[in-house]
Amino acid sequence: MAERYANYRQYNDDELIDRLRRGETAIMDYICNKYKNLVRSKAKSMFILGADNEDLIQEGMIGLFKAVRDYDMGRDASFSTFAELCISRQMYTAVQTSRRRKHVPLNTYVPLYGESGGDDRDGLNLAELLADRSELNPEEMVLDKERVAYLEKMIEEELSDFEKQVLDLYITGMSYSQIARVLGRDEKSTDNALTRLKSKIRKML
Repeated sequence: MAERYANYRQYNDDELIDRLRRGETAIMDYICNKYKNLVRSKAKSMFILGADNEDLIQEGMIGLFKAVRDYDMGRDASFSTFAELCISRQMYTAVQTSRRRKHVPLNTYVPLYGESGGDDRDGLNLAELLADRSELNPEEMVLDKERVAYLEKMIEEELSDFEKQVLDLYITGMSYSQIARVLGRDEKSTDNALTRLKSKIRKML
């Protein structure tokens, strides 16, 4: 495998895509191999939204193909950035299409009762709780079913469609600027939506 791609390693992405578009179709295999770890990483983060990991990887590869097809060397900043956007957008669109419910229960991956876990977590705001999942134990992640049902109902009723989309992507670990790119919105409106939805959820809790 290494020898197969040896000739392509001397070229940057722009040069590779230019050669691909001029007929060197084998370069597509090299690009897929080069970006496969990015696709897998994105699939892992999107997995918490309720989609099958292998399906997400397939969707991510479709996104990568679209990135190669649509990349504009004179307009887009870099192929790697453009590819990441296309992969994330393709995966998220697939998740939205396949989900039977409009919102996945948040208790699957974050504690939502506010501060928990001892003095070292005192004063954490909702944004930090949503982002800090690395040290959670099973006890911290168990929520009363009635409370979960209430929270899901309130999220469905109180958050706008845009705010729900922002929340979905925020809990995968994306920053507001990344979310803005995936959703095709400007960063200011995305940041504002994130601030609003966190305020609303605090009130629900």
